[in-house]
Amino acid sequence: MENLFMEETQDTPRVALSKSKEIFEIAGRSLPEDAVDFYNPILDWIAEYAKAPNTVTNFAFRLEYFNTASSKLILDLLHALKSVRGIKVLWYFYEDDESIDDAGKEYAEQVDIPFEFKTIP
Repeated sequence: MENLFMEETQDTPRVALSKSKEIFEIAGRSLPEDAVDFYNPILDWIAEYAKAPNTVTNFAFRLEYFNTASSKLILDLLHALKSVRGIKVLWYFYEDDESIDDAGKEYAEQVDIPFEFKTIP
């Protein structure tokens, strides 16, 4: 399976997905001009990965900010992760960032997968 790496820009997060290296991370700011176009390759990758996942998959979200369009696609991505056996979401947020913390808690209520919340000092 091919890796998916996308460099971070001012408007898009860094994406690092590698089955062989056990790296599953989205980090940075997500406010792409076309959220569907940006997230579709990630959703496609997850669909392919779900066919033969690693025993354990810790998918890390390290988002500093995301817009409304991204929030819908992040929810779609979390729903796609439900098909991955052994999945756990690691939701990182800065101690003083209640909005990202609250968003993670709302997502956790909407999808039936384990979440672990981790604060960044």
